[in-house]
Amino acid sequence: MRALNEDALLAYPPVFLVADGMGGHEAGDVASRLAVEQFSQLLGRGTATAEDVHACFERTAERLTEAIGADQVAGTTVAGVVVAELDGGAYWLVFNIGDSRVYRLAAGELEQISVDHSVVQDLLDAGDLSPEEAAVHPERHVITRAVGGGLAPEPDYWLLPVGPTDRLLICSDGLTSELDDAELRAILLAHEDPQDAAQELVRAALGAGGKDNVSAVVVDVARAQRTADMERTADLEHLRPPTPGAPPARSWDEAADGDTVPRTTAPQQARTPEVLP
Repeated sequence: MRALNEDALLAYPPVFLVADGMGGHEAGDVASRLAVEQFSQLLGRGTATAEDVHACFERTAERLTEAIGADQVAGTTVAGVVVAELDGGAYWLVFNIGDSRVYRLAAGELEQISVDHSVVQDLLDAGDLSPEEAAVHPERHVITRAVGGGLAPEPDYWLLPVGPTDRLLICSDGLTSELDDAELRAILLAHEDPQDAAQELVRAALGAGGKDNVSAVVVDVARAQRTADMERTADLEHLRPPTPGAPPARSWDEAADGDTVPRTTAPQQARTPEVLP
């Protein structure tokens, strides 16, 4: 339903991510593209470290400050994984800032690995809100952390040992706002090919309303030896080339296009990776 796509994604070993920009035309879309540009510097490596990833976050914040004027508010969520190595073992290094998400499907069970940085998540953690209330809360799209806004980025990190049948889903909140976890799990289980799974997730979210941009990246560990298979992604619009002769982009309409922006919070120290089973 939005006229402008502020999502961007990257899917090439060893990094897979989704970025959801905020701030409107020539702001949110720029922010998400800058994140992809900086993380693309990891492409071609066998593995990456938390230090490598954090440097990408810091460069994105610096570039965003340079690119966006003082009269604009812009930021982007970034959620994803890189292939990492620890003591000779293969791991997923999951990272997140904002409310885009990383899920892992293993042994038929879907688990959300990342934790949203949002007003609603804070209320849930405090026990002041039920999951049912969270789904309709008026501030459910207000995030408490993002890359941008003049603050140092504060991502969270998790380390997960790579399982032989892992399937990862990385997505923007345009997907999870329309489909619940049971629906995500059913689609991921129903499609063996990751490309088919990603496309069906996007199709289902659009069919459920599609009130926001929808991006999904599906990664299968069993295909990790074949680079071409690990590139497979689905995105609603941003990979389509502009139509020749198309009119210039219209001005940003808050009523039609949304008005979510990062909420300023006190700086916190970025968390070090947490090793999960």
